[in-house]
Amino acid sequence: MIRARVGLLAAGVLAAVALAPVSGADAAATGQITGIGGKCVDVAGANIANGTQVQLYDCNGTGAQRWTVGDDGTIRALGKCLDVSAGSLANGAKVQLWDCNGTGAQQWVVTSARDIVNPQADKCLDATGNSSANGTRLQTWTCAGTANQKWTAPTGSGPGPEGPSAVLPYLYLGWGNPPNPTQVMSATGVNGFTMAFVLSNGYCNPMWDSQRPLTGGVDQSTITSIRNAGGDVVPSFGGWSGHKLEESCSSACELANAYQKVIDAYSLSAIDIDLEASAYDNPTVQQRTVDALKQAKSRNPGLHVAVTIGTGQQGPDRSLINRAAASGLTVDAWTIMPFNFGGNGQDMGRLSTQAAEGLKAALKSAYGYSDADAYRRMGISSMNGTTDVGENVTLEDFGQMRSYAQQHGLARLTFWSVNRDPSLDFTRVFAQYGG
Repeated sequence: MIRARVGLLAAGVLAAVALAPVSGADAAATGQITGIGGKCVDVAGANIANGTQVQLYDCNGTGAQRWTVGDDGTIRALGKCLDVSAGSLANGAKVQLWDCNGTGAQQWVVTSARDIVNPQADKCLDATGNSSANGTRLQTWTCAGTANQKWTAPTGSGPGPEGPSAVLPYLYLGWGNPPNPTQVMSATGVNGFTMAFVLSNGYCNPMWDSQRPLTGGVDQSTITSIRNAGGDVVPSFGGWSGHKLEESCSSACELANAYQKVIDAYSLSAIDIDLEASAYDNPTVQQRTVDALKQAKSRNPGLHVAVTIGTGQQGPDRSLINRAAASGLTVDAWTIMPFNFGGNGQDMGRLSTQAAEGLKAALKSAYGYSDADAYRRMGISSMNGTTDVGENVTLEDFGQMRSYAQQHGLARLTFWSVNRDPSLDFTRVFAQYGG
């Protein structure tokens, strides 16, 4: 994305959700559980009475949609447990809210395939009638792999205050009058931001926008305010303009040390490497970046790494992906920027998901991933409103991208930028994805 042209205002405006079985070794995680149509699992009427129906409803950020996937196998909201009525083993059993009692009717496993399974019944959580309408009741049914049995639940590993956060829109403090991030969080439900951009001062020394120090300035105070409000940040290295650390540093070791300065400054659990300028077309710079990221992951166990790259309509250039795979670098969220294709009047929602399918093919080829594994390593970073080449990315396009991410369990869904979203409408659309 040609982010030097930040004056283009919108017309109206990490990780990752890779699910694993709940076990005693996993940390509890809290957030929304979303399913077919991007709707949220909801306690009807926020009623805490035993037997209250659990249903699908528009995501609204209320406590009735705030679920804790526990380390004891329970899924809880409003102080009670998700429960199969009467412990039924039959298809069509009502799923309800009930006092937690330790029975098998309240045990659930969130699988890597995004099923939520009640092991006692060997049945899946299911939206009745394959419907996404508000009020659709939830039940248990024989697992079939269908869209109405696929869920995105919060997890307890990775970056973010409640596990890998799929939605951290870009926030750029170097442009104009940036929005107050804590107000954005309160108004939309996002729980953090991708902070842009960490660059070089001309040498191998990381600074915000090549000029502001890592600590003691507006960037550090902003990060502190976000964290004090219960959120978190992922600093982004690179972008379109300015001096790149990846080019300024003379070796992979020096570059890894530069990354480490930023990781240490903010006690980070995630970083974003935004590779979109011509400097990154250089094979030497590509390899240096790959090797430095391997070192960063080795030094910081559990560090979540997103790599953000440009793309064509059929998917991204594969050279960097192939280089990373050949070098043994595991990237947690390969993220494409599906815009600036050229020309207006295009269906940007369709083109974005089409490009994402090209990314999936590239990851499968390079890493040998299955479809499901590839999707869980993928992300989309869109641009809201008018792009640099005059394309119009609409709220409907954002909804299509969110539905695609929801369907496949993408690791990341973000956009450039919250600065360009004064109404916060685009932010709200993506905020409905993930926990």
